[in-house]
Amino acid sequence: MINKISETKAFGGRQIRYEHQSSTLNCTMQFSVFLPPQAEQQSVPALYWLSGLTCTDENFSSKAGAQRIAAELGIAMIIPDTSPRGDGVPDDPEQAYDFGLGAGFYVNATQQPWATHYHMYDYIVTELPALVEQHLPVTQKRGISGHSMGGHGALVMALRNQTMYASVSAFAPICHPTQCPWGHKAFSGYLGDDRAAWLDYDATELLLKLRVAPPMLVSQGEADNFLAEQLRPDDLAAAIAETGVEATLERHQGYDHSYYFIASFIEQHLRFHAQYLL
Repeated sequence: MINKISETKAFGGRQIRYEHQSSTLNCTMQFSVFLPPQAEQQSVPALYWLSGLTCTDENFSSKAGAQRIAAELGIAMIIPDTSPRGDGVPDDPEQAYDFGLGAGFYVNATQQPWATHYHMYDYIVTELPALVEQHLPVTQKRGISGHSMGGHGALVMALRNQTMYASVSAFAPICHPTQCPWGHKAFSGYLGDDRAAWLDYDATELLLKLRVAPPMLVSQGEADNFLAEQLRPDDLAAAIAETGVEATLERHQGYDHSYYFIASFIEQHLRFHAQYLL
């Protein structure tokens, strides 16, 4: 059961917000959807977009400017929130931006008090697609993309579920979270001290282990203030080179970590996914 919160027409399609009761996250969740005009006549493929730290389902839909190209191509966009929300959902005691609410890191938490609600991996991979495909005119042809923390989530989910996603892309992803401060904080909190469990949520480590990947596009701005300490794209580039998978990692001089960067290259990413979705 999904309840419509709002609807706005855009580029001949519909930008919609829904809410539903999530059995995976044990709370009420909201998500945004763009349905292109083609969805009025037939079911269309879907690109799932995972947002970064502090974001909700509304950041991408209002800032990225993706609807025009999605409408042209006939691709739906499914945009979930970044963490569970609501009364009783725990937050970082220090209210830091990089843990707790708005910072689910797309893992299945095993440590309390997080394990009751913070199962964003299962929510994105299992519950949300089943819900969307039951209630909306979208097919089971799926791509996945994201930014920063969401880029990390997209890469991990695509690598671990290669029959589920036809393609994957990411903007400024956290490429090697077991080796950066954001990842250390999130994984130790959600997953505990067993670092072997962390490897299941690390795109660089997964690629080196699996040695196969869906078609992949990664874009990184060279003026990103998180580049060296948190994002570590060189580690992913080395894994791509070692494994020889079909992947492109592009570097863009002068671009930072903001939605201006995403808006500049979202058309390229949508057309990349269209090769595999349409």
